[in-house]
Amino acid sequence: MIIFRYLARQVWLTTAVVAVILLCVAVISRFAQYLGEAASGHKAVDALLLIMLYRLPEFLLVILPLALLLGIVLAYGRMHAENEMVSLMGAGVGERRLLGMTFGIALAVMALMGVLSLGLAPWGMGRAEAIIQDQEELTELDLIVAGQFRSFGDGGRVTWTETVGESAAGERELRNVFVALAGQGVDEGVGEGAGPGTEEAAPPAIVLAESARPVVDEATGARFMRMDNVAQYDGVPGDARFRLGRFDSQSILLPQAAEFEETPEQSAIPSLELLASADPVHIGELQWRLSLIVLIPVVAAIAVPLSRVRPRQGRYLKLVPAAFVYVVYFALLQFCRDAVEDGGSPFAFWPVHAAFAAFAWLLLRQGQLGGLFAKAHP
Repeated sequence: MIIFRYLARQVWLTTAVVAVILLCVAVISRFAQYLGEAASGHKAVDALLLIMLYRLPEFLLVILPLALLLGIVLAYGRMHAENEMVSLMGAGVGERRLLGMTFGIALAVMALMGVLSLGLAPWGMGRAEAIIQDQEELTELDLIVAGQFRSFGDGGRVTWTETVGESAAGERELRNVFVALAGQGVDEGVGEGAGPGTEEAAPPAIVLAESARPVVDEATGARFMRMDNVAQYDGVPGDARFRLGRFDSQSILLPQAAEFEETPEQSAIPSLELLASADPVHIGELQWRLSLIVLIPVVAAIAVPLSRVRPRQGRYLKLVPAAFVYVVYFALLQFCRDAVEDGGSPFAFWPVHAAFAAFAWLLLRQGQLGGLFAKAHP
């Protein structure tokens, strides 16, 4: 039990460090992509952290098996390099017993993968998809941040506001608004009761407004940005012929909300629903989730023989081969997932697991035969 606790502490600590490093790389990479979408006006900045938080379980599904593999290789590799494994072997801890203790250590990671794969990851993906769909329905007024210029319509309209608040009706309201229009149509109306008029071609314009708020035409469903106490300057830069207009209110037509069917991705469907479905796509997704759990003991078995290094070789020697094995293993599982979703056999995953389990057995046998050969030929 003392040896098991020592090995578990070494493996779990190393696995946790590797997982945190890989998770930081994945989060930074994905967050940079989301920041680009926020900068282009496709997502609200305040929603990015929530999306990333809900997607963390999905990232861990890919990271944890690799972290365990590298964690075992690093922990056991250090023990081989510092002759600790020689001492354990001398104390009667053979390779078979070491493998059994490694499976016991991996059991905790396997249980965590089960919770993530079958429960937390689909739930998080569902919440993230709901936020992303909500972002698709936002108008540019919802995406504007006070004190920042935001470009919309492929650069055809640039909007800036000094402050963002709420109107008396509780709606989002921009105050002290600046809008630059690159020759777009503007609906003009004079007076408080003026409604949207007919869209006409207009030269480039600068619009200054005391306030702006979103308005939806009940008859057509069109969305507008209604501005109050407006001053508009029309004209082409470099041309002295400018036109100044002042209006009680003015409306700018906004793009229509994206239309989509509210059908969740298979990765966001609860596992119990997948279990009751006969759809090949759902079967492939369920088998994929189960395969990620089976992946853990297989990579643990592969890691034990891969961690063998000679003294003075260094414990980092086998990191690249271990990572390569994992990439091939994971890529084959993804290929099987696609094959099942296209109508292939639902048992396509299991030959891959069996092949890599056999690969682990061959590596273990190679070490045992090498040890026997060394004893026979001192």
